[in-house]
Amino acid sequence: MSSLMLLDGASLWFRSFFAIPEKVTAPDGRPVNAVRGFVDTIAALVAKHEPTRLVVCLDLDWRPAFRTDLIPSYKAHRVAETADQSESGHDVETVPDTLTPQVDMIDEVLRHAGIATAGARGCEADDVIGTLAFHEADDAVLVVSGDRDLLQVVADDPVPVRVLYVGQGLAKAALMGPVEVAEKYGLTAARAGADYAEMAILRGDPSDGLPGVPGIGEKTAAKLLVEFGSLDALEHAAGAGSAAVKPRARAALLESADYLSAARTVVFVKTDAELIESGDDRLPAAPADADALASLGAELGIESALGRLAAALHWPDGE
Repeated sequence: MSSLMLLDGASLWFRSFFAIPEKVTAPDGRPVNAVRGFVDTIAALVAKHEPTRLVVCLDLDWRPAFRTDLIPSYKAHRVAETADQSESGHDVETVPDTLTPQVDMIDEVLRHAGIATAGARGCEADDVIGTLAFHEADDAVLVVSGDRDLLQVVADDPVPVRVLYVGQGLAKAALMGPVEVAEKYGLTAARAGADYAEMAILRGDPSDGLPGVPGIGEKTAAKLLVEFGSLDALEHAAGAGSAAVKPRARAALLESADYLSAARTVVFVKTDAELIESGDDRLPAAPADADALASLGAELGIESALGRLAAALHWPDGE
């Protein structure tokens, strides 16, 4: 069967960087641990899941203004303290110095290999993934990420959308669809994706700088969403003074009305991002530039990783 694999690029190469020692270097001494790990990750995923299409989704803006304008604390703790702002005026993300150059190396590998990428100005990779998954009408979709926020994209219609959550590594990856998300978090399978996002809004998320509603944790949030059917219905009941909402929760919800309104835009991924796509998303039958890829492989000392990628992609011998 045809299928579309969407990779959360930054999430995966960050994990590769921390999973593989920096002593893995190119012949000239430059660290290439993230490059090698990311290439091996793609090879392993393609070999196991055999997608027919593949897109590496990119963060063109890791902290978009449309989110920080609404909730200024969004990812604020990740802003680098050693730099005021980049020349572009955007916040600088705290990233290891030896990882930044490797992102450019990864981009070169993908370009020479002929693997498609997609991004969107002013948007995160999550928004790119949300848009591609939402508009896919033909093939099953497999999203691969270490970010639980993307569990909100799981769906059964019009095509199956599943998330391979790799937060604990590929060996312990969890394949999540609506049923699995609902079972794990105590949500309703019929609206598991939306429920997950609304649960995240209610409980908050310190890792993203989201305060949540005071006194409402994950289990309480899930219980309320199942009982009332949606965040909209829960807020309406609280505003109407429904006895079904306990007084403490009702007061917290009413006091958090502005946050809840803003958080919908911040937490839900976009499904209408204006994509900037590079290359055909079909798996390449051969490298886009075999000579350049071979030269880059030798320069970076990642020939073995590229060989595993070639095998996974079934490239002809000698390519």
